[in-house]
Amino acid sequence: MRALTWQGPNKLQVETVDDPSILNPRDAIVRVILSSVCGSDLHLLGGYVPTMQAGDIIGHEFMGEVVETGSAVTQIKKGDRVVTVSIVGCGECEHCQRSDFSCCDNSNPNPTATDIAYGQPACGIIGYSHAFGGYAGSHATYIRVPFADVNLFTIPEGVSDEQAVFVSDAVPTGFFAADNADIQPGDTVAVWGCGGVGLMAMSSAYLLGAERVIAIDRFPDRLRLAEEKAGAIALNYETTDIHAALLELTGGRGPDRCIDCVGMEAHGTEVDYFYDKTKQMLRLHTERGTVLRQSIRACRKGGTVSVVGVYGGLLDKFPMGAIVNKSLTLRSGQQPGQRYVKRLFEHIQKGELDPSYLLTHPMGLEQSVEGYAMFKEKRQDCLRAVFRPE
Repeated sequence: MRALTWQGPNKLQVETVDDPSILNPRDAIVRVILSSVCGSDLHLLGGYVPTMQAGDIIGHEFMGEVVETGSAVTQIKKGDRVVTVSIVGCGECEHCQRSDFSCCDNSNPNPTATDIAYGQPACGIIGYSHAFGGYAGSHATYIRVPFADVNLFTIPEGVSDEQAVFVSDAVPTGFFAADNADIQPGDTVAVWGCGGVGLMAMSSAYLLGAERVIAIDRFPDRLRLAEEKAGAIALNYETTDIHAALLELTGGRGPDRCIDCVGMEAHGTEVDYFYDKTKQMLRLHTERGTVLRQSIRACRKGGTVSVVGVYGGLLDKFPMGAIVNKSLTLRSGQQPGQRYVKRLFEHIQKGELDPSYLLTHPMGLEQSVEGYAMFKEKRQDCLRAVFRPE
């Protein structure tokens, strides 16, 4: 089969590789119909996530058709149109039983690296380095999905392929970000980042009762989508003092809930950004924390900061004093999408949510190297390049 592989920092290649096969009775093989780029893939591309190996297949946001199942799979069958949650859960450990699938104890067969880095091993993530399981990704003709009964969901009638593909990652991550923020009716919610996850967090905030949503980014096309598709007030941080603007919009108190949908490669205009970037380039720490610091500083006293932007390691100048002295709640995590998929499909079926507009650049898998370049460089207003292997 054909697949998009990582060959080194900022080097991708489409090549012919072996087809996947059933390795465990709980596996399924899925023929990929649509597979989307994701902002977190750029951390892999840039070399910020260790344990990548030349030839690794990347990609984790996809939908397709089941072509084979293991002998222990009971909930899905050959021919089903399915979406796969990118975070792998086993369904049986203590965490999965609590619906905290992103904390799964059993889905990462290579736990050593994250055990050392984080104190306990992290879950498995499809197509996201050997530290997170070494699973082959979805930018390919076929993919093996482990624990298929837990991680595969049949797509209902009335939900298109173009809508369903984003229920793999962008939609549940955005919904989780809003849900984790503990939004109350009437709240003002500020969201940093107007990519796919940020836009879904904005729409989800309204579904959960927010009165106003404020979107923060610098790209005009994305800020326009935040206004037109997500109903947000758009602020460009290159032309606006974000802290002052947020105070003015909230009568001096700050947003009730702040959501970081950017993560470790945040861009900024203030001195902390250049400090972070220099230390990151010198490998003295791993994160650029501009957005995280800004959201903590802006959030009202007693409010909540929700973090779904990917952070991998260590961050300098973390504002712990603001968290303590303003009585803030900080909540974070990878998305436990299995918890939300059925609910999200219902919102889509009712017309309350439509993520299909995230797909701005459909293309074949053979054009995927260029698709990633467009996505990374934000060329041609590329919000999401989505590949169709066949």
